[in-house]
Amino acid sequence: MHVRQLREFAITRGVLQANLDARRWQRVVRGVYATFTGPLTHPANVSAALLYGGPTAMISHTSAADRWQGKTEQRRPAEVEITVAYGRSAISQLPLVKVHRSRAIRHIGAGTDPERTRRVDTLTDLAVAEPNAADATTMFIGLAGRWPVTVRQLGRNLEVRPPYRYRKALNGALRLVASGLMSELEREYLELVERAHGIPPARRQQPFLVDDRLLYEDATYDHLGALLTVRLDSRTWHAMPWVAFRDRRRDNAAELAGRSRLTYGWNEVHTDPCGVAEEVIGVLRRSGVLFLARRCPRCAANTHAEAG
Repeated sequence: MHVRQLREFAITRGVLQANLDARRWQRVVRGVYATFTGPLTHPANVSAALLYGGPTAMISHTSAADRWQGKTEQRRPAEVEITVAYGRSAISQLPLVKVHRSRAIRHIGAGTDPERTRRVDTLTDLAVAEPNAADATTMFIGLAGRWPVTVRQLGRNLEVRPPYRYRKALNGALRLVASGLMSELEREYLELVERAHGIPPARRQQPFLVDDRLLYEDATYDHLGALLTVRLDSRTWHAMPWVAFRDRRRDNAAELAGRSRLTYGWNEVHTDPCGVAEEVIGVLRRSGVLFLARRCPRCAANTHAEAG
């Protein structure tokens, strides 16, 4: 309970102190007390954090993300992140409460109980909280690919609630998402494989009919005259049996259609983009696609290391 609520029940400071001294009650954060003994549960910590933040406070950032992803268990450490309106006196009370501020507090709530920031605002907040622009871009693209938010919602949010940092990077990330780039693995493929080696850009998330179901391939080069599909396998993070079955059916459909296909995971794209590029370039040229490929700085470094 907040100290204001205690006063409404005519509980004096003396009664409060007596219960604290007798360890029947416990202080959670400044001005907020648990009127019971024993360890605090995660819901109790959340309630305490919101009481401390005041009537406009809402769960935000990692705490909101947990709720949107269906996680309600205790975090380690047990920090609850909240957002309050500018002008509120609440400051972070670590390790329990981390306080953020927003001038748009009336517009970012999702109408949940307990109140939390909307998905689109939570996504942007998490990206802005990253330590650098590259990590912010990774966070933005990764969540945009997993959460049910639209490009329009993301763009509108960046427009009406401009982030206080990484604005250019996040607008660039939005353009990548709008072009069909829906995961960090796809971003790495685009930047480290295609752009770095002069490979003409693929078409992203192209639809194909498999077993009367419309499925989407990560990158295709049909518009260049090559029946080539590049599939980026992110099952390192999202392993589910139905995904493996779906991909086997896509492989079989591609084989029956006479399509070439290359599949890469995080390890290949992230640690050996030059090797991936060499294979993609080989298939494109075998298919008669002419373009001027180039060596990236990493290619040169690898050649120098081998020569040494």
